[in-house]
Amino acid sequence: MRPHAALSVLRIVLVITGLFFIFGIYAMMMWVWPEGWGWTPRQPEYEQMIMGIYATLGVFLVLAARDPLANASLIWFTVWSSLVHGLIMLVQAIVDSTERANLLGDVPALLILAAVLGYLMRRASPAPAG
Repeated sequence: MRPHAALSVLRIVLVITGLFFIFGIYAMMMWVWPEGWGWTPRQPEYEQMIMGIYATLGVFLVLAARDPLANASLIWFTVWSSLVHGLIMLVQAIVDSTERANLLGDVPALLILAAVLGYLMRRASPAPAG
């Protein structure tokens, strides 16, 4: 993928991801698939905290879509924090049988997001001179 094309796709992915972080995580945790996106037993305080963090990140990802390369550190933070979050949850879901549905829910979502954003950022970044 050429850098210009990757940048265009990156902008779209940032908006979609940002909007999902703002609205979708809440919907997934509360109504759509609580078993795959929430915790058992329910932990409302933790869920409110994580939704607040992700909604805030979502707003900034939507804003970053205007000029992704100027917001590279935010996007790379999203890549690495999603990878770390997904891997920690992967281990927790393997160890704790009550969290196994997360292996089909938010765990792969976080890992795929990290891979897609990381790939697009590498492709969109200008090649070093020299």
